[in-house]
Amino acid sequence: MQTYVHSGTTRGASSGSHVGDPRMPRCWSHGRDLADEPPPPTFPGTRPTRSPARPRVPAPEPASAGAAWGAAGGLTEPGRPPPRSAAPLPPRARLRWAVDGRAAAAACGSYSWRCSGGTRATQSPPSASGNGIPFGIIFGGTDLNEDVNQGDKNKVMGKVLEEARFAVAFTESMKETAQRQWPHAKDKIYVQSQEINQSADNLHVFLLICGLRQVKDPLYLVDAFSEWHQEEPNIYMVIVGPEVDPVFTREVKAKVKRTPGVRLIREMAQEDLHAVMKNCFALVNSSVSEGMSAAILEAMDLEVPVLARNIPGNSAVVKHEVTGLLFSDPQEFVQLAKRLVSDPALEKTIVANGREYVRKYHSWQEERQTYRQLVRTLERSPED
Repeated sequence: MQTYVHSGTTRGASSGSHVGDPRMPRCWSHGRDLADEPPPPTFPGTRPTRSPARPRVPAPEPASAGAAWGAAGGLTEPGRPPPRSAAPLPPRARLRWAVDGRAAAAACGSYSWRCSGGTRATQSPPSASGNGIPFGIIFGGTDLNEDVNQGDKNKVMGKVLEEARFAVAFTESMKETAQRQWPHAKDKIYVQSQEINQSADNLHVFLLICGLRQVKDPLYLVDAFSEWHQEEPNIYMVIVGPEVDPVFTREVKAKVKRTPGVRLIREMAQEDLHAVMKNCFALVNSSVSEGMSAAILEAMDLEVPVLARNIPGNSAVVKHEVTGLLFSDPQEFVQLAKRLVSDPALEKTIVANGREYVRKYHSWQEERQTYRQLVRTLERSPED
């Protein structure tokens, strides 16, 4: 849940649990990042702006909207954090600290029960009006489905509603439940459903599948790709593969961790990897050398466009602008990738030709027959 604080000159927001990029395909959430410490769960996002004229005050931790109301009962000096040895502050004190430090003029938050800021001993909330901070609340499901059935909590939420300027329910039924419980607040309860603003259709994920070792050169495109991502935030590169070289893996982790637009995921089962591949925009190969990349052939078979580094092993499989695209340096990769994104006809042609090529020249039946014949030669004596 989120709590927002608005002052006359700046806006601060403490991020809640839903801070991941909504455009990221669901399949990525099953992968584990390879960084030693989990990276922030967001793709590069926005930070609260701060007025340069004010002292820097850390933003509050994610808090219930109840904290907004409880701000009036602050337990610490305005703008000053609690001693390191102190126990964690309750929501009302955390927000009081942030609100007073930013000269807030209004607050809004969610979970009306936790808004109370009441002590566990008395469940008696302090008065919000003492601080003169107008506030509104947003009902959570737990408020109206569970907490409303507990006498003390019901009473506290009623008190919160007395002082709130408005209350938001997600559905008409939630509004009706609230109105039955607190008739005095019926004229200030509004319905607003939670909206989803996903743009997965506009997301373009370029997938690089390789073991983390130098010959695969997974960092070859990282800087150029990151620059492109900063121009077009819906563009991402995801690197998937096992930790083959521990020393080089640490280098890759460190680089990816500080590079916007690039993500690293651990190796996964083949069926999972194929599911990921089907949902990406294009497969990328940036190896220094290759024999024959199985990932490229699998991508073609799955009707996924291929962009590959122009090296002998890749050019033997990928014919430029026919079964895929070949690049000689990071800058050319970005140019070709942009072209592929903006040219659906080219994508369609490459995909169709790639699949036809694989079915014609990389048949598993033909491979089996070849090796069967070769193995039979081992059964004969050298003189035969």
